Amino acid sequence: MNMLRGVGTWSILAVGLVAVVLLISLSSSSCDAFSIIQPATTTTTTTTASGRTPSLLQMESNSDSSDSDSSSSSSSSSNDSTIQSVTVVGGTGFVGSRVVKLLSDQGMEVISISKSGTIPDWLQKTTSNQHHNIVWKSLDLITCSPEDLDRAMGQPDALISCVGTIGTNPTVLVEGNGVANVHAFESAQRVQTKMGRRPLQAIAYVSVSSEVKACQEEGWLPEFFSNYFTAKNRAEQSARQTISQPEDDNAEEGRDGGGVGGDLIIVSPTFIYGGDSFGLLPPRVNDAYGSFIDQLLSFRVIQKLADVSPGLIKVALRPPVSVDAVAGACVNGILGKATTRMISNNGSTVLVLDTAKDINSMAHQLPATGMNDAIDFTIETTTKTVTWIQEKITELNEKQKQNTKNK
Repeated sequence: MNMLRGVGTWSILAVGLVAVVLLISLSSSSCDAFSIIQPATTTTTTTTASGRTPSLLQMESNSDSSDSDSSSSSSSSSNDSTIQSVTVVGGTGFVGSRVVKLLSDQGMEVISISKSGTIPDWLQKTTSNQHHNIVWKSLDLITCSPEDLDRAMGQPDALISCVGTIGTNPTVLVEGNGVANVHAFESAQRVQTKMGRRPLQAIAYVSVSSEVKACQEEGWLPEFFSNYFTAKNRAEQSARQTISQPEDDNAEEGRDGGGVGGDLIIVSPTFIYGGDSFGLLPPRVNDAYGSFIDQLLSFRVIQKLADVSPGLIKVALRPPVSVDAVAGACVNGILGKATTRMISNNGSTVLVLDTAKDINSMAHQLPATGMNDAIDFTIETTTKTVTWIQEKITELNEKQKQNTKNK
């Protein structure tokens, strides 16, 4: 019944939530959400006529038209993964904790770095001693020394960043979304290059849909949000630099600022839903409600309407994405389960998942069934209610007959 009442107020909630769209799907100080997507100068990217970063489906089309050498390089990158250990920054957050669990379930050695270092309650309830391959580390990515961060980073084969923060304070936005991520990516470079360790095979970064970025550029969002986007853009550029292949021997030795090689997977949702509860700060809706809206907004007619709608209205009409799908896309992305890659100029590859469809596809996520579940629940509840009423009427009739008979 709550789900049905929620549908009636979705349009109101959508306007309110989208008005603070940069806050959505962030979770405290180690969270998972939005960023600007701007191509690094070392990477070849393609944009559509509208300026939107190509989606997974668009990249498949581009890949089909590329030469055979590029295709074989892409295939090799996807199939030769030997990733055994992964460090997750923001690993106790909304998305990050689910990333950690998925990696652990697949037998990876996992290091989680976050400010709290505390295992989330939901994860404690669903796990036991079988997740012995997770190391939880508490470290403030903003204030810690490079040496401490390098030690905490370990020797991962891949790095996943689910870090972000919310608020209106410019300093908090810049540090929590920019500095923290940059420190993590720079540490990955130092650990892998200057210490002579094997190069990172992949980085996954939870970013933001290009349609949300467009809202900021078109003036739909308050000016103070520019600090958020500036910081996230800085973080993404750092990630791109980290996976850039060194151009010469000096760069490879870490003396010329070259990257460590590997692939970058950018997961770019709009609204992330999931869990068992609703929240205001950060804004969040539970799995049942979110799944209902996910299925509702996935109807083709609504998506056609979204395509021609402006700014925040367009974003509000896009299907939200399950937190499990975002986490799954990160994990599948670094493990080389992508169906296509964008090939950069220097050999590294960048895959941008810029729509709910792309993210769900990468995560092998089944279509949302929230509407069906709500309908089934309504039918079941109505049937039970009608049956109960009929039984009560029968009881009352029997009592009335008995009273009449006794008289």
